[in-house]
Amino acid sequence: MPGWLEAGLWGLLGGSALLIGAAIAWIAPLPQRLVAAVMAIGAGVLISAVAFDLMDDAFARGGLDSTAAGFVGGAALYTLGNVWLSRRGARHRKRSGFNEDRAQTHASEGGGLAIALGALLDGIPESIVIGISLIGGGGVGTAVLAAVFLSNIPEGLSSAAGMKKAGRSATYVFGVWSGIALASGLAALLGNLMLAGASPDVVALITAVAAGGILAMLVDTMIPEATENTHEFTGLIAVAGFLAAFWLSKAA
Repeated sequence: MPGWLEAGLWGLLGGSALLIGAAIAWIAPLPQRLVAAVMAIGAGVLISAVAFDLMDDAFARGGLDSTAAGFVGGAALYTLGNVWLSRRGARHRKRSGFNEDRAQTHASEGGGLAIALGALLDGIPESIVIGISLIGGGGVGTAVLAAVFLSNIPEGLSSAAGMKKAGRSATYVFGVWSGIALASGLAALLGNLMLAGASPDVVALITAVAAGGILAMLVDTMIPEATENTHEFTGLIAVAGFLAAFWLSKAA
């Protein structure tokens, strides 16, 4: 199987977690604290992936200059995009519980579009990393794939729950998340295809951009939303996720 096609399929698998989360929310909503706990685990896994997979790989390929520039640039780009989307109804897109005011935000066309764009903003850097990990014939990064999958489930679950409360139809909700899952697969495919012949510095830069975006996303959205419902246990749960991903990165 061509590497670019494999990358696309792995990216699609990571994005499919959004649909799994949405289906759970639509059929049998889970307690908010459980969703928040899953989000905390995902946050810990992603922190480990950023530290031990993405940044290490970027540094090994391009050195400190490319890595630092990409890391800061990725965080800045994500922050600007997140601020813009937050003002248009996507501020709490990962939240596991919604009050009526938030439901009304989700009910507006702008809010629904902002949530979809927010999910893309969160997911594209992760998907590109999946594509990069397969360059050169290497296997997919297990820790990164696990992190992407775990972080997508609560996002699909919480956002779909809010859309359902706001009166959105099943066609709308699953159409949105199916489109984003396909976009995740496409991002992984293009990341592999377009960077296959790139110089180590360019690959390092893009990897670090993705790492910076992911870390900014964690601090801006996932961790605050997880903390809201798991409170003092968030850190312990995130540590468990971090340790699991660390073990996966060393065992692979």
